[in-house]
Amino acid sequence: MNAFSISDTDHGLARMVLPDLRINYIPIDPDQFDRPIVSFCIETGENNDELPLHSHNKGQLVVASHGSVMCRSPNGLWIVPPQGAVWIPAGVMHSNCVSDNGKIYVVFIDPQAITLPNTCCTFTISSLVRELIHRLAVFPPLYPADGPTSRLGRVLLDELVQMSTEQMFLPISTDSRLQHLATALLSDPGDRSTIEELAARYAMSVRTFARLVLKETGMTFGRWRQRLHILVALQRLSAGSSVQAVSLDLGYETPSAFITMFKKTMGKSPRRFLAERSGFVGREPSA
Repeated sequence: MNAFSISDTDHGLARMVLPDLRINYIPIDPDQFDRPIVSFCIETGENNDELPLHSHNKGQLVVASHGSVMCRSPNGLWIVPPQGAVWIPAGVMHSNCVSDNGKIYVVFIDPQAITLPNTCCTFTISSLVRELIHRLAVFPPLYPADGPTSRLGRVLLDELVQMSTEQMFLPISTDSRLQHLATALLSDPGDRSTIEELAARYAMSVRTFARLVLKETGMTFGRWRQRLHILVALQRLSAGSSVQAVSLDLGYETPSAFITMFKKTMGKSPRRFLAERSGFVGREPSA
C-alpha cells in the first residue's frame, strides 16, 4: 500500500502516516435513515479510492464476509477477520481499509436503541447474528417501522448485546516517535530489528524505550510487535495469502516458526483459526 498523510485536523494522529485506507464506494450517510438499525452490503473492487477519516451520529458495526477489513481510529487499529466484526461507537473518527475484491456488511445502530461499548472493540459474531445481518441488508433502509423487517431488526439488536469481544486491536500512541515506529512496522512488518536497534534509532536507551512503549500502549514491546504481526497475518490470510508467503513477509525463517507463534498467541494454528470461521462466507440470502 502507498501512504498518505492524515489531515492536521486529526488531533493526536496529525503527524502520523499510515498505509492507504481505500475503498471504492460512495460513503453512506446513515443519519438520513430514521430507523434504529440498518444494514448494507458493500463490495469492493480494485484500484480503490481513498476514504478519509469520518464519523457518524450512529454506531457502526463492520463485518467481514469475503476478504478482510482493517479499521483505524485515533487510538489504534482493528482487524476484522472472518466471523468477526469491529464496533465503532457514534461520533468516533474512523476509516476502513478493505482488501481488493472484498465484501463487507456495515450495520448502523442508533445509540438510543441499544447499549454497546463506548469504545471501539472487536466481536465474535454468532451464526444467527450473521444471518440476521445478511437478511436485514436485503431490505430498503427505510423499511416500515412496524412491519416484519422492524421486528427482524429488533431481534438483531437483542442478539448484539450478547456478543463476546476479541483482542484484535493494536494500540497506537500519540507519541510522535512511536507513531513513526508503528508506521514503519506496518509498512514493513518483516523488519526484525531488535529492541536495542530500535531504541538507538529513536535516540533512546533500551530502558527508556521499553518504558515508553509500555506506558503508551499498555504492552511490552515484544508483545506489541507480536500483536502487530497477528493482525497483519490475519488481514493477509483472510485475503487469500498462503501461510508460507505471510511467514516470509513477517520475517520468520520458516513457516513452522510463524505457525508456532500464531498458535501460542491465538490458541490454534492459522489454518484451524480461519477454517473455524469459514462458515461466515457461506450461503447468503437473495433479494
